[in-house]
Amino acid sequence: MGRIGRVERTTGETGVLVEVDLDGTGEAEISTGVGFFDHMLHQLAKHGLFDLTVKTEGDLHIDGHHTVEDTALALGAAFREALGTKAGLRRFADARVPLDETLAEVVVDLSGRPYLVHEMPENLAPMIGEFDTELTRHIFESFVAQAQICLHIRVPYGRIAHHVVEAQFKALARALREACTPDPRVNGIPSTKGVL
Repeated sequence: MGRIGRVERTTGETGVLVEVDLDGTGEAEISTGVGFFDHMLHQLAKHGLFDLTVKTEGDLHIDGHHTVEDTALALGAAFREALGTKAGLRRFADARVPLDETLAEVVVDLSGRPYLVHEMPENLAPMIGEFDTELTRHIFESFVAQAQICLHIRVPYGRIAHHVVEAQFKALARALREACTPDPRVNGIPSTKGVL
Protein backbone atom coordinates (compact mmCIF):
# COMPACT_ATOMS: atom_id res chain seq x y z
CA MET A 1 0.00 0.00 0.00
CA GLY A 2 1.51 3.31 -1.07
CA ARG A 3 1.79 6.47 0.95
CA ILE A 4 -0.89 8.37 -0.91
CA GLY A 5 -3.14 11.24 0.13
CA ARG A 6 -6.22 12.45 -1.74
CA VAL A 7 -8.28 15.47 -0.71
CA GLU A 8 -11.21 17.20 -2.36
CA ARG A 9 -12.23 20.59 -1.00
CA THR A 10 -15.26 22.51 -2.29
CA THR A 11 -16.41 25.92 -1.10
CA GLY A 12 -18.41 28.78 -2.58
CA GLU A 13 -15.10 30.20 -3.79
CA THR A 14 -13.11 27.19 -5.04
CA GLY A 15 -13.14 23.54 -6.00
CA VAL A 16 -9.86 21.72 -5.31
CA LEU A 17 -8.59 18.21 -5.90
CA VAL A 18 -5.13 17.22 -4.62
CA GLU A 19 -3.46 13.82 -4.83
CA VAL A 20 0.06 13.19 -3.57
CA ASP A 21 2.21 10.06 -3.62
CA LEU A 22 5.19 10.42 -1.29
CA ASP A 23 6.99 7.55 -3.02
CA GLY A 24 6.74 8.96 -6.53
CA THR A 25 9.24 10.13 -9.11
CA GLY A 26 8.41 13.83 -9.26
CA GLU A 27 5.67 13.64 -11.87
CA ALA A 28 3.17 16.50 -11.66
CA GLU A 29 -0.12 17.50 -13.22
CA ILE A 30 -0.90 20.99 -11.92
CA SER A 31 -3.66 23.41 -12.88
CA THR A 32 -4.73 26.22 -10.54
CA GLY A 33 -5.14 29.08 -13.00
CA VAL A 34 -2.33 31.00 -11.25
CA GLY A 35 0.69 30.38 -13.45
CA PHE A 36 3.48 31.16 -11.01
CA PHE A 37 1.82 29.09 -8.27
CA ASP A 38 1.60 26.18 -10.72
CA HIS A 39 5.33 26.62 -11.33
CA MET A 40 6.01 26.46 -7.57
CA LEU A 41 3.94 23.29 -7.13
CA HIS A 42 5.91 21.72 -9.99
CA GLN A 43 9.09 22.57 -8.05
CA LEU A 44 7.68 20.91 -4.93
CA ALA A 45 6.92 17.71 -6.85
CA LYS A 46 10.16 17.61 -8.85
CA HIS A 47 12.59 18.26 -6.03
CA GLY A 48 10.63 16.31 -3.41
CA LEU A 49 10.15 13.33 -5.76
CA PHE A 50 6.45 13.45 -4.94
CA ASP A 51 3.91 12.56 -7.62
CA LEU A 52 1.44 15.41 -7.40
CA THR A 53 -1.91 16.16 -9.01
CA VAL A 54 -3.55 19.51 -8.31
CA LYS A 55 -6.71 20.67 -10.04
CA THR A 56 -8.23 23.91 -8.75
CA GLU A 57 -11.00 26.09 -10.11
CA GLY A 58 -11.38 29.32 -8.20
CA ASP A 59 -12.82 32.81 -8.27
CA LEU A 60 -9.89 34.29 -10.19
CA HIS A 61 -12.14 37.12 -11.39
CA ILE A 62 -11.65 38.49 -7.85
CA ASP A 63 -7.97 37.63 -7.39
CA GLY A 64 -5.79 34.60 -6.67
CA HIS A 65 -6.12 34.62 -2.88
CA HIS A 66 -8.88 32.03 -2.40
CA THR A 67 -7.46 29.77 -5.11
CA VAL A 68 -3.97 29.73 -3.62
CA GLU A 69 -5.16 29.47 -0.01
CA ASP A 70 -7.60 26.61 -0.57
CA THR A 71 -5.10 24.72 -2.71
CA ALA A 72 -2.48 25.01 0.04
CA LEU A 73 -4.99 23.82 2.66
CA ALA A 74 -5.88 20.77 0.55
CA LEU A 75 -2.21 20.08 -0.18
CA GLY A 76 -1.41 20.08 3.54
CA ALA A 77 -4.32 17.75 4.30
CA ALA A 78 -3.22 15.37 1.53
CA PHE A 79 0.33 15.27 2.92
CA ARG A 80 -1.01 14.54 6.41
CA GLU A 81 -3.10 11.68 5.04
CA ALA A 82 -0.18 10.26 3.05
CA LEU A 83 2.12 10.34 6.09
CA GLY A 84 -0.19 8.07 8.08
CA THR A 85 1.15 7.32 11.57
CA LYS A 86 4.68 8.48 10.58
CA ALA A 87 6.11 5.24 11.97
CA GLY A 88 9.69 4.62 10.89
CA LEU A 89 10.22 8.06 9.34
CA ARG A 90 13.22 10.33 9.83
CA ARG A 91 10.85 13.08 11.02
CA PHE A 92 13.37 15.97 11.09
CA ALA A 93 15.17 17.41 8.08
CA ASP A 94 16.68 20.60 6.72
CA ALA A 95 17.77 21.93 3.34
CA ARG A 96 19.62 24.96 2.01
CA VAL A 97 19.00 25.87 -1.60
CA PRO A 98 20.64 28.68 -3.57
CA LEU A 99 19.06 30.26 -6.61
CA ASP A 100 21.46 32.77 -8.13
CA GLU A 101 21.59 35.71 -5.67
CA THR A 102 19.12 34.09 -3.24
CA LEU A 103 19.58 31.54 -0.46
CA ALA A 104 16.69 29.71 1.21
CA GLU A 105 16.97 27.66 4.40
CA VAL A 106 14.21 25.28 5.49
CA VAL A 107 13.91 23.08 8.58
CA VAL A 108 10.95 20.73 9.04
CA ASP A 109 9.62 18.54 11.85
CA LEU A 110 6.73 16.17 11.17
CA SER A 111 5.67 16.93 14.73
CA GLY A 112 1.89 16.76 14.56
CA ARG A 113 1.88 20.35 15.84
CA PRO A 114 1.36 23.13 13.27
CA TYR A 115 3.84 25.97 13.64
CA LEU A 116 5.42 28.30 11.09
CA VAL A 117 8.37 30.65 11.32
CA HIS A 118 8.83 32.54 8.05
CA GLU A 119 11.38 35.22 7.20
CA MET A 120 12.17 36.62 3.78
CA PRO A 121 13.50 39.91 2.45
CA GLU A 122 11.16 42.88 2.47
CA ASN A 123 10.44 45.28 -0.38
CA LEU A 124 10.27 42.59 -3.05
CA ALA A 125 8.33 43.22 -6.24
CA PRO A 126 4.64 42.97 -5.25
CA MET A 127 3.65 40.73 -8.17
CA ILE A 128 5.21 37.84 -10.08
CA GLY A 129 2.97 37.59 -13.11
CA GLU A 130 -0.52 37.18 -11.62
CA PHE A 131 0.89 35.97 -8.28
CA ASP A 132 0.80 38.35 -5.31
CA THR A 133 4.09 37.90 -3.45
CA GLU A 134 2.42 38.62 -0.09
CA LEU A 135 0.62 35.28 -0.50
CA THR A 136 3.91 33.41 -0.08
CA ARG A 137 3.75 33.29 3.71
CA HIS A 138 0.04 32.52 3.60
CA ILE A 139 0.65 29.45 1.42
CA PHE A 140 3.01 28.04 4.02
CA GLU A 141 0.66 28.99 6.90
CA SER A 142 -2.20 27.15 5.19
CA PHE A 143 -0.06 24.12 4.32
CA VAL A 144 1.34 23.83 7.86
CA ALA A 145 -2.11 24.18 9.47
CA GLN A 146 -3.41 21.12 7.62
CA ALA A 147 -0.21 19.06 7.35
CA GLN A 148 0.31 19.56 11.10
CA ILE A 149 4.05 20.04 10.82
CA CYS A 150 6.53 22.51 12.25
CA LEU A 151 8.19 24.51 9.48
CA HIS A 152 10.91 27.15 9.67
CA ILE A 153 11.73 29.02 6.47
CA ARG A 154 14.39 31.69 6.28
CA VAL A 155 15.67 33.61 3.27
CA PRO A 156 18.60 35.64 4.64
CA TYR A 157 19.21 37.37 1.33
CA GLY A 158 17.84 37.70 -2.18
CA ARG A 159 16.49 40.52 -4.29
CA ILE A 160 14.59 39.02 -7.25
CA ALA A 161 11.10 38.08 -6.08
CA HIS A 162 10.84 35.09 -8.43
CA HIS A 163 14.07 33.65 -7.04
CA VAL A 164 13.17 34.37 -3.41
CA VAL A 165 9.88 32.48 -3.64
CA GLU A 166 11.14 29.66 -5.85
CA ALA A 167 14.14 28.92 -3.62
CA GLN A 168 11.74 28.47 -0.68
CA PHE A 169 9.67 25.88 -2.53
CA LYS A 170 12.76 23.99 -3.68
CA ALA A 171 14.21 23.94 -0.18
CA LEU A 172 10.86 22.86 1.28
CA ALA A 173 10.72 20.03 -1.27
CA ARG A 174 14.17 18.76 -0.33
CA ALA A 175 13.50 18.99 3.42
CA LEU A 176 10.13 17.22 3.15
CA ARG A 177 11.65 14.55 0.94
CA GLU A 178 14.24 13.78 3.64
CA ALA A 179 11.84 14.01 6.60
CA CYS A 180 9.34 11.67 4.89
CA THR A 181 12.00 9.06 4.13
CA PRO A 182 11.88 5.82 6.11
CA ASP A 183 14.86 5.24 8.39
CA PRO A 184 15.65 1.54 8.92
CA ARG A 185 17.04 2.33 12.39
CA VAL A 186 13.78 3.93 13.58
CA ASN A 187 11.50 1.47 15.32
CA GLY A 188 7.89 2.67 15.44
CA ILE A 189 6.89 6.31 15.97
CA PRO A 190 9.91 8.65 16.20
CA SER A 191 8.74 10.34 19.41
CA THR A 192 9.04 9.64 23.13
CA LYS A 193 5.30 10.38 23.32
CA GLY A 194 4.58 7.47 21.00
CA VAL A 195 2.45 9.58 18.69
CA LEU A 196 3.00 12.39 16.19
